[in-house]
Amino acid sequence: MNPPGLTMPPSLADLRQNYSLGGLSEAEAGDDPFTLFRLWFDQALGAGLPEPNAMILATCTTDGVPSARIVLLKALDDSGFTFFTNYDSRKGGEMAANPRVALVFPWHALERQVRVEGAVEKVTPAESDEYFANRPLGSRLGAWASAQSAVIPGREFLERRHAELMALYPDGNVPRPPNWGGYRVIPSTLEFWQGRPSRLHDRILFTRQADGGWTKERLAP
Repeated sequence: MNPPGLTMPPSLADLRQNYSLGGLSEAEAGDDPFTLFRLWFDQALGAGLPEPNAMILATCTTDGVPSARIVLLKALDDSGFTFFTNYDSRKGGEMAANPRVALVFPWHALERQVRVEGAVEKVTPAESDEYFANRPLGSRLGAWASAQSAVIPGREFLERRHAELMALYPDGNVPRPPNWGGYRVIPSTLEFWQGRPSRLHDRILFTRQADGGWTKERLAP
């Protein structure tokens, strides 16, 4: 018996959502996955989703050990999806050893997700410099203060290092660290998932061809 006034949460097995907001036909998907992605991204922005540019980045070591984390999409063009990070971080090391990666955009409120698979490459130093120069001062100092993924003795270590850097660059003219910059994910596939009732979801897969064009297929849910 539950104590008075206490409602027990449902079991994990009972947690479910019946998706019914919309669908995705082959005609609606069109022939260009980047055009469809931009449309869906704009709709995520218009719906007021928190951080619609947040994406899960999955990497893998050369011996098959995977890892995943959330990063932020900071640029998009027809060549791929760009984010920025520390080259010496765990993900940076894994991408250097194995440049095959995957992305997931989880837009739960719209009952949608987009999956991207492809190869990753560093953007040009000029692209990294331009983005870094436009970051807030605290973020630029943080890129120097944090040896990302390294073991540190405590939070005080970070805060002390950040304060030292503030004193070092009182004019706010902080150069980009040489081990910090952008990566571009060049997709070989993009899959668009739209939730539907009865778990009969829509899944449209675009696959890049040798000539740079795309094929489009429907996948079973």
